[in-house]
Order: sequence, then structure tokens, then C-alpha cells
Amino acid sequence: MEIQSRLTSLGDEQMSDAQRAVLKDILSGPRGNLDGPFLAWIHSPELADHAQRLGAFCRYHTQLPLRLTELAILATASWWRSQAEWQIHEPIAREAGVSATIIESLRSGETPDFSAADESLVYRVARELYDTRRVSDALYRDAVDALGEVAVVELVGVLGYYALVAMTLNVFEVRRGEAPLPFSESAS
Repeated sequence: MEIQSRLTSLGDEQMSDAQRAVLKDILSGPRGNLDGPFLAWIHSPELADHAQRLGAFCRYHTQLPLRLTELAILATASWWRSQAEWQIHEPIAREAGVSATIIESLRSGETPDFSAADESLVYRVARELYDTRRVSDALYRDAVDALGEVAVVELVGVLGYYALVAMTLNVFEVRRGEAPLPFSESAS
């Protein structure tokens, strides 16, 4: 799939040794590609190196089931209206068990009707954190009781990491080929 961006393309001849080393690490890791924010971050190899390691942890190694991680990522993509983040993670979320109804509600900016308590909890944490920049004592207690303290710490890490991803993709206008955009491009 062709990736578009407002950044200067980096071919092997334009890359520094540090950029090549990070690229090798990214390509040999669980992602296996230079998709999404890595197209931007590779311009700063030290940022790319740290971000790709944090991202690998957030995506593949937290205590959260993949379904909840992907729900948190889609909640983030929806809040930031991040085109490429949504395009990358919507099929992964679907495959991980996030229902089509929830996915469409998130994409259209509506509050989903959750049947699973853990999904509702992850969504409520994400929305309250993004909307108020805090999480209330009651919601915090509910989250720790349901998920455990370590998983709540990791959930906040997932939300923060994917907010960084969304901002990166939005600023550098990273797009995945000619696929239809999930969100309107008008400012709101």
C-alpha cells in the first residue's frame, strides 16, 4: 500500500547510519514495516528508536487483552480524528473482537453501547482522560478493581503513546494510499 506524507521521503542513500540502524530494528521487530508514525519518526532516529520500543510494549506486551488495547487505540484515533491511525487499527480491532457496531459508533463520534463491562470501562477511562485531562476517583477505583493497578498504568501508557502517534500522523498528514478517509477533514 502506498503511503503519502508531507515529509521528505528518505531513501537508503539519504539515510544516516543511525536511521538505517533504527530502520533495521523496526523492520526486524513485530511490526515488520515502516508504516504510520515511523515515516515521521525515522527523521529523528533517536526519537524513532525510543518510540518504537515503547510502541512495541504498548501494542504487544501489556496485561490488557488485545481487544481492549485496540479499543483504546480506536478511541484515541477517533478523539484525534487520526486518519491513518484509524485505517491501520480498525481491521486489527475488528479481528481482535471489537464489534462492528462499537467501531462504527467510535468512528462517527457517538458513545458506543457496550455489552462487555471491560470495554465500557476502557472507553470511559479514555474519554474522561481526553475530555477532562483527569480520571475521577470513582472511575479510577472501578478501573483498578476490574483491571488491576498495573493494567491501568499500562492503559494510560497505551492512550498516551497512541495520542503521540495520532498527533504525529495528523501533523505530517500521513495517509494510506487512496483508501477513503474515516473522518471529515474539516476543523472542529
